[in-house]
Amino acid sequence: MKISKKPELLAPAGDAERLDAALMYGADAVYLGGQLFNMRAATESFDDVTLKQAVDKCHKNGTAVHLVANTLPRNSEVESLPHFFEVAADAGVDAFIIADVGVMRMAQKYAPGIDIHMSTQTGVVNYETANVLYDMGAKRIVMAREVCLDDIAEIRAKTPSDLEIECFVHGAMCMSFSGRCMLSNYLTGRDANRGDCAQPCRWKYHLVEEKRPGQFFEITDSSDGTYILNSQDMCMIEHIPELVAAGVDSFKIEGRAKSAYYAAAVTNAYRAAIDEYLKNPSMDFRPSQWIIDEMRKISYRDYCTGFYFNNPNENAHVYYDGIYIREWDIIANVLGSDGEFVDVIQRNRFFVGDELEVLEPQTEPYTIKVTEMLNEKGESIDVAPNPMATIRIKCDKNIKAGAILRKEKND
Repeated sequence: MKISKKPELLAPAGDAERLDAALMYGADAVYLGGQLFNMRAATESFDDVTLKQAVDKCHKNGTAVHLVANTLPRNSEVESLPHFFEVAADAGVDAFIIADVGVMRMAQKYAPGIDIHMSTQTGVVNYETANVLYDMGAKRIVMAREVCLDDIAEIRAKTPSDLEIECFVHGAMCMSFSGRCMLSNYLTGRDANRGDCAQPCRWKYHLVEEKRPGQFFEITDSSDGTYILNSQDMCMIEHIPELVAAGVDSFKIEGRAKSAYYAAAVTNAYRAAIDEYLKNPSMDFRPSQWIIDEMRKISYRDYCTGFYFNNPNENAHVYYDGIYIREWDIIANVLGSDGEFVDVIQRNRFFVGDELEVLEPQTEPYTIKVTEMLNEKGESIDVAPNPMATIRIKCDKNIKAGAILRKEKND
């Protein structure tokens, strides 16, 4: 199987810590938000100063920066767009991710020369729309999540070759059309289309009959009610050949609001999977088992493949719960090692005798056993009970700074 272009791995960077994780663990590009026009308003994001610092750091690493401007601004917000785009252009961002054609035109006016990527919120599902956006100046389209691989392949065949196609390959799915949802606004007054979704699709629902107020009826046979709007997460790590064959240029990981550990582990897994595939590209390719196993060492909901292969009528809902599955704890972040001890910042409690798994970039995870550890005073301790404490662990391996120590939870 001949590969004409290496696919880009695009990772989320909700703040500086998540950015560092994405860079260390192999992202080709990152997407992040500023203080305005950001569909993840709850994240810390980047102000004018830290945006410039982030772009400089990424470019020194050879990593591109895509800045989101993907909300749907109201009239009162439009006057803030010129300054937003001028600051971003001065910072040196490589592309804007935009959902609104008016915002697109203002980006072209106030930040000429910066690539335009049309957001998944634009709702591109056919080649005619893709061609119109290309004619308007779009460099890339981020496909609506409801499009199957066959349709993506047809769009690729019927659009200019220099129009790039980006697709989400991993992360949370929305029950509304490509994120255009009014449920949060109606129920809580928090507008999802302006970055403030309260995620009511993850809530538990019952029915109430008009003449029996206060009497709740279960929608399913389960005594726990049902999460009727709660979708599974997407995971396409076992389907890289199909994505490449369809003509996808950029593999996008969802999760700017998720943890730095999530950014590190998922980026690392997809980096390893893509690199394995490129060594011997074939439609029969399957990642190493350790890469597939990584998908369940993060916080996740049950996985599906979204709309890529068919309409997910029966296998895309989570009826039993609205929260994530967490089977592993993050124990510590590695500061450095000297061949005798590894210095870490503790995140969760652990003990002498514990076996910890080490996650390093582009490396299959391996295990170390805690045989001895010292506190900040150099005193020998049997338990590390205090998050954010600096701990020294006896270890003859040279573990990279920035590596992560984790431990499977006990049932």
